[in-house]
Amino acid sequence: MATTDRDYYELLGIGREAGDSEIKRAFRSLARELHPDVSDEPDAEARFKEVVEAYEVLSKRETRELYDRYGHAGLRSGGFQPGHVDFGNLADLFSAFFGDDILLGGRRRRGRGADLAATVEIELVEAAHGASRDVPFEVAVTCTRCAGSGAEPGSAVTACPTCGGAGRLQQVTRSVFGEFVRTQACPDCSGSGRRIEEPCAECRGAGRVVEERTLTVEIPPGIHDGQRIRLTGEGHAGVLGETAGDAYVEIRIRPDEHFVREGDDVYTTVGVTITQAALGATITIPTLDGEEELELAPGTQPGEIVVLRGRGMPVLQGFGHGDERVLVNVLVPRRLTDEQRRLLREFDEQADEQTYGKHEGLFDRLKSAFR
Repeated sequence: MATTDRDYYELLGIGREAGDSEIKRAFRSLARELHPDVSDEPDAEARFKEVVEAYEVLSKRETRELYDRYGHAGLRSGGFQPGHVDFGNLADLFSAFFGDDILLGGRRRRGRGADLAATVEIELVEAAHGASRDVPFEVAVTCTRCAGSGAEPGSAVTACPTCGGAGRLQQVTRSVFGEFVRTQACPDCSGSGRRIEEPCAECRGAGRVVEERTLTVEIPPGIHDGQRIRLTGEGHAGVLGETAGDAYVEIRIRPDEHFVREGDDVYTTVGVTITQAALGATITIPTLDGEEELELAPGTQPGEIVVLRGRGMPVLQGFGHGDERVLVNVLVPRRLTDEQRRLLREFDEQADEQTYGKHEGLFDRLKSAFR
């Protein structure tokens, strides 16, 4: 599936302020119209793939934020590969909209188990270097006693007499506009099409039991706050051999006492005395790799920003690092002795315009640094 550089909001026919429900409605409408099994238009398949790609990006918070901020280039640098989306995977999307049993690619597919979700908090330094976490889940797994059938081993399983084993009931309504067919899950068998004569003693006919599992989550370096990691097939087991759902782990990054993150750059502040700023000094600063020494040049000004290239956050699933930007805060003494006041007055009397040189305002330096 080739990627497209068309605007994703334009493809779905929605505005950039659209919420999740509006995105789903737009995708549902276009998917019904353009799916190759339904549409006779020659370009339906290509347009369908573009719509799916747009939905894949805009329906997930992390990819939507990347796209809104950096466009297609941001998605590529963030590791998004829409080419991996295929019609088989789209069955899960259509199941959410059109029911558990759907016709896709000329074959009928059943639904899958429900997804799981958990949240993990990490430190910014862990986000910079990557981390591993053991996350506990309560998950429904296939019952080993009945192998997921829900029936006691050796007992009979028959077709549901209400739906004849179809799992669905259809109701036909006639009107002046024609016939309307309404399909719903059979209320007697809950859509399974089976009747269990003797329920399994372990799962009581459910075919699944709940147990606690611990999954190891590998958190990649450079991950952003709020992004999710998907563990495919680690969600709740499906019914009667259906595919298991996925587990999603949302990563939250705790506020750091030293750094503020902006994209892949990190900002920190260091305080120096007026004499250190005027004469130059070797100071200790925090970095993502621990404390390091930094040489301050004589005449360092308040608000000056020292940029450490490549010392910021790693680019997620990409190459290189952001920068660390150190804001110099010159500390002005609050309490002086009489002798200190005398010395400062003497210095001020001997200072002239050449002592201070050309003055650049703090606001100008900040604008320059952010550019």
